Amino acid sequence: MEREPISAEGYNKLREEVRRLEEDEMPKLAVLIADARAEGDLRENAEYHGQRENQGRMQAKIYQLKTRLANCVIVDKGLQPKGVSGFGSIVMLKDTTTGKSEGYELVGPGEEDYDAEIMKILMSGPLGQAITNKKVGDMVELSTPRGNRRLEVTKVD
Repeated sequence: MEREPISAEGYNKLREEVRRLEEDEMPKLAVLIADARAEGDLRENAEYHGQRENQGRMQAKIYQLKTRLANCVIVDKGLQPKGVSGFGSIVMLKDTTTGKSEGYELVGPGEEDYDAEIMKILMSGPLGQAITNKKVGDMVELSTPRGNRRLEVTKVD
């Protein structure tokens, strides 16, 4: 598996989330499971089975986050080449059909934010892959569920 770039801040954020889940949330669930177990017959104890399911989901999330961390490499955004889109770049795209412009920042796992003014998108996602290694003036063809889009790179920071 290819290692994904991530900033030091993003890496620390993911690591802190794993720590929080393991050290804060899992012990709370253990207490809830023990309380539910004390209520009686486990075969008919819906509370117990529900808490065990929650524990399984949380353990799966921890495993997923640890796998993400293991497959990341910390990259300094400041050392990336100028004028070419890549990790940490902010890329302005203009839709050639509608004329609408949108900005995207290429980030690593755990750093994405789709509600920001300039959306932070995963480099490994479809749009992220399509706009990586592009320069101002390059055209990007993108197939989406709403149809094909043709985008022009208007700015790379």
